[in-house]
Amino acid sequence: MTTQVTMETVCIPSEDVVAREIEGDMIIVPLVAGIGDADDELYTLNETGKAIWKKLDGVISLGQIAKELEKEFSAPADEIQKDVLGFATEMVTRRILTVK
Repeated sequence: MTTQVTMETVCIPSEDVVAREIEGDMIIVPLVAGIGDADDELYTLNETGKAIWKKLDGVISLGQIAKELEKEFSAPADEIQKDVLGFATEMVTRRILTVK
């Protein structure tokens, strides 16, 4: 069953992953098998993903994250919202993020 992710959804990084910032890159390391596509695949987030990841505190919604990012990036609001929703949906599907 896939969880429906919306702009009202609140997400937090899964307890089954560790994220570390290394030389400016955000690296996500699965701690258990079955996370993501492979048993031991690392994920490197792009700038957008990194900005979203840093705001995933389990308290504010994806919509609130998008509003904060609109102030930081000079991209159209609808594009930022689409990026936030797409990122969160993908990460929830891969069990890297948990819906609260």
